[in-house]
Formats: sequence, structure tokens, C-alpha cells
Amino acid sequence: MTVRLRKGCEYLLADIGPDEVFTPEEFSLEQKQIAETTEQFVHNEILPHAEAIEHQDFTKVVAGIRKAGELGLLMIDVPEVYGGLELDKATSMLVAEKIGPSASFSVAFAAHTGIGTLPLIYYGTQAQKEQYLGKLMSGEVIGAYCLTEPGSGSDALAARATATLSADGQYYLLDGTKQFTTNGGFADLFTIFAKIDKEHFTAFLVERSFPGVSIGPEEKKMGIKGSSTTQVILDQAQVPVANLLGEIGKGHKIAFNVLNVGRFKLGACVTGAAKYALAHALKYANERKQFGQPISHFGAIREKLADMTADIYAAESLVYRLAGLLDSSLAAIPKGGEHYYEEYQKGIEEYAGECAISKVFCSEALSRVVDEVVQVFGGYGFVSDYPAERFYRDERINRIFEGTNEINRMLIPGMLLRKAQKGELPLQQASLKAFEGLMTPSFEELDESDPLAREKVLIKNLKTLFLVLAGAAAQKFGAQLQHEQELLLVCADLAIWIFALESAVLRTAKALPTASAEKRALFLAATTVVAFSAAEHCGSAGRKAAVYIEEGDTLTMLLSGVRRFSRYDAAGLLAAKRLLADAASNKETYLF
Repeated sequence: MTVRLRKGCEYLLADIGPDEVFTPEEFSLEQKQIAETTEQFVHNEILPHAEAIEHQDFTKVVAGIRKAGELGLLMIDVPEVYGGLELDKATSMLVAEKIGPSASFSVAFAAHTGIGTLPLIYYGTQAQKEQYLGKLMSGEVIGAYCLTEPGSGSDALAARATATLSADGQYYLLDGTKQFTTNGGFADLFTIFAKIDKEHFTAFLVERSFPGVSIGPEEKKMGIKGSSTTQVILDQAQVPVANLLGEIGKGHKIAFNVLNVGRFKLGACVTGAAKYALAHALKYANERKQFGQPISHFGAIREKLADMTADIYAAESLVYRLAGLLDSSLAAIPKGGEHYYEEYQKGIEEYAGECAISKVFCSEALSRVVDEVVQVFGGYGFVSDYPAERFYRDERINRIFEGTNEINRMLIPGMLLRKAQKGELPLQQASLKAFEGLMTPSFEELDESDPLAREKVLIKNLKTLFLVLAGAAAQKFGAQLQHEQELLLVCADLAIWIFALESAVLRTAKALPTASAEKRALFLAATTVVAFSAAEHCGSAGRKAAVYIEEGDTLTMLLSGVRRFSRYDAAGLLAAKRLLADAASNKETYLF
């Protein structure tokens, strides 16, 4: 299903309606069948070997990837012309979500199907695709991606790996060391970035068997221990000139465009992991008895169960709203043209800000969930015989993967400012209008017939707050704003929570007309809890931003606006949490 096409980051300036979002309630029968196939694969083929995988029995990982290939799960994003399924992003993200509970295996799977395969799809020549794509789809060849180096992480273009054309012109000779390569211990094909003549940042398809390629020892990691993470060492590695990927000097396009895809898929994957962790907490809370009753009966635990459920509801709503935006954007591009994938990448890049939001919000939602899961398990949550301990360790990497959450936060206001400078979004006009609203307080009467009236007013007010602060920051710092990282980070927090809250509210609004009375109550309860969290987070971020921007009387005025625009009437919050907790405990799984 496609939805109305909006520009990336436009949600901050516009009123968005329920008909403009795609929601999980709209999955087709085919999408549900693919999700079920993936779920059965994880439970039958991966989870029974979880302990062996945790102890780095990579034969189980490789076998799992090849089994996924047999089921068609490695070809979701591959064009039909090469034998792939070429399904929409909603389906691709649904598969990623269902893979999420497989822990370390999900890392290997995501690296293979994402950054290990997509560079070839988007930028490879016909000959390169014919040589490698079929084997990547079957799992016969496993892919990996080598961008980071010991001295360059977030600043990827500072890479020092070099490529020099051999005297006979047949090979590029690559030298350097790549760090933190996922699947490094068993991958067969690496997308490696190096600078030709120490200047032109370029990508290469490098086979493990090429002379001069060697693999370092496995890193000893805090979590995701069952994934392979190694150095890839290049010592005059002989790469045929035909294996240069894309254009000389254009490697940055490959590196950064592919990461946009990695970010939104990671958002889906960690949402699946959060659902799995919550299910374990629910089951344990029902089984564990203290003071003569299950701990799921105690308010201290019930609140945790409710908060986790609401966090996941927001994450899930956000992920599939983004899927709808991407699918609408890509559906507008005619297939088969000479520049199809160039336009395809632009279609995804349009929502780079939302991709970053998905990565940040969902990874941090998972971190909150697993922290509470450990707490529900109590002392046993600290013991490796129980799953909570591994959930806690495995979660931490997601805030570093695919660009740190700090880098992704910086990207969000950066994208908005660039769009404004190009005239694509009327940010200045919107900020001036918002400032007028700050100076002329008004009372907005709620529509008592709308069960989401309070939440809709909150969304409108939070957008006004964002625009007021963004305008004040731009006026105060001008061109230097890009260097005020502390301020940009809190502005990003506002943008992230606004998108998450709006996604949840619009999903609920879309679901209510056809929901049963019981499900309707749960939708509204989850939305109330999400709205309260959003108001609290945005209030805190807004106060910090105001203090960073101004002082004196102007600061007082901004802080008054923060209080006004982050106010939320959370009547019924406790009842909503108790309803969610009781329903989740009875079902022992995620509710939606």
C-alpha cells in the first residue's frame, strides 16, 4: 500500500492525517505469510542452536544463512530480473523484525542481506551482478562490508586504506586494515572502501580468496558474542579492475546511501528483539511468586510491563510509518530506466532524517525494555543461565551500529536545515509563525467527541515548540549553528519524540473505527502512555535547548513556552498502564 508522498522531515511543519500512514494492521495476507515463515525459521532453525552460536560455532550461523536462502529470505530486496523477489520495504522490514529475536544470528543475517548485498544491487555492473548475486541469494557466498578502520569510525572519509593500479593494469593493489567487520570470520565477499592513489575514495568487491587478503582474530565482545567481528587485513591484495564497484572517487555515495537502509532495517530488527524480550519478562513475572502471589500482580512490576508495551507500540508504529513513506517514494520511480538505482537511492535519501529517527528511537526503546526485563528477573536477570542477561549485553551494540546514535541525531537537524536552505521546506516561515503563537497565547477547546483530542493538541504544540526553538537557535547562532552540537542533539530529541508520538497517534486513529471494544481500549491505553512519555522527554529536551540558546528575559520567555507547549493532560494514565499490564500478563506476549 502506498501513502501520500511528503518530503522528508515535512512532518515537523505539517498536519498529518491517519490516511497518510501505513500501519501494521494493514499487512497483506502475503506479508503475513512471509512473516510467519520467517518466525518459524527463527524458532525451528536458529533458537535451538542459540547456545552453540553464542559460543561461536559459526558452522551453525553459516548453515542458518543457507537455510534462509532456501526459504527465499535472502532475496527480499534483490531485483526480479536477477531471480530475486524485489518486495516492498514494509515486507523487508517485517522480515527484519521477525529475525530480531535470533540475537547474534540476526547480526549476521542483517549484514549479509543489507550492507553485504545492497552495494552490489545498487551500484554493480551487469557482469558483477551475474557473477555474485545468485550466490549471495542462495547463501553459497556470504557478504560483508568493510568501511571502518582502526583510526576512522564516524569520520569514514578519513580512511587510510589505499588502492594502487598494478603495473600491468590488471589489478588494484589494496593496502590497509579494516576494523569491526561483521561476518569477517566466514564471509566470502567483502565490499571494501579504499582511496585510489591516496585520494579517490572508492569501493571494491573483494573475494576472501584473493592474494593478499587475510582475516584477523575474532574480537572479544561484550555482547552479540555469536556474531563474527574481525579485522580484514589487506597487504597488496590483488583485486581485478573489473571488481571496482561504482565510480572512482564516488565511494562515499555507496557508503552513506547503503547505511540509510541499514538504519531503518535496524529499527525493525530491534523492535522484534524488544517484543521477544518482553514476552520472556511477562512469562517470568507470571511464574515468579513472592509474598504468596505472582510478581506480575504487583504495581511496581505492572508499570514496567505497561511501559515496555507502550515503548514497543511507538517503535513499531514509527517503523511501519517509515516503510509506507519509503514505499510511496520508490513506487513513483519508473522501473527499468538507465538511472533507476540512482533515482532509487535519492528516493531513500529523501527520508534520511526519518531513517536516523528509526535507528535512534527503536534502539533506545530496546535499551529501556531490556533494562526493565533484567529488573523483572531480579537477581536471575544477572545470571547467564537466564535470557535477560544476554538481552542486556546484546542490546548495547545497537546504539553504535549503523552510525552512533550521536551521529544519527546530528543528521536529523542537519537534513532539515539543508532542505530549508534549498527551499524544499519553508522552515523560516514556519518558525516565524510558531514564534507568533508563542507571543499570543490562546486556549484551544478540545473536541470531546474525539478520544485522541488531547494527544493531537500535544502533537501540534510540540511541533510549535520545536519550530520556536529551531528559529531561536538559527537567529542566535546563524551559520555557526552547525557547530553547536549539544544544542543540535536536544533539538533532534524533540524531532525524534514528535515523530514517534505522531506515528502512534495516527496508527491508533486509523485502527479505532474497525477495532473491537477490547482492542480499542488497548490502543487508546498505549497511546496515552506514549503521549505522557513524549511530553516528559520533550519538556526536558526543550528546557535544555532553551538554556543553551538564551539567557535573561528571553530565556524566561522560552521556558514559559516550553512549559506551555509540552503540557499534557494525562488523566487516566494509571488506569491505562494497569489495563496494558493486565492484558499483556494474560497474553504473555506483545499485545498488538
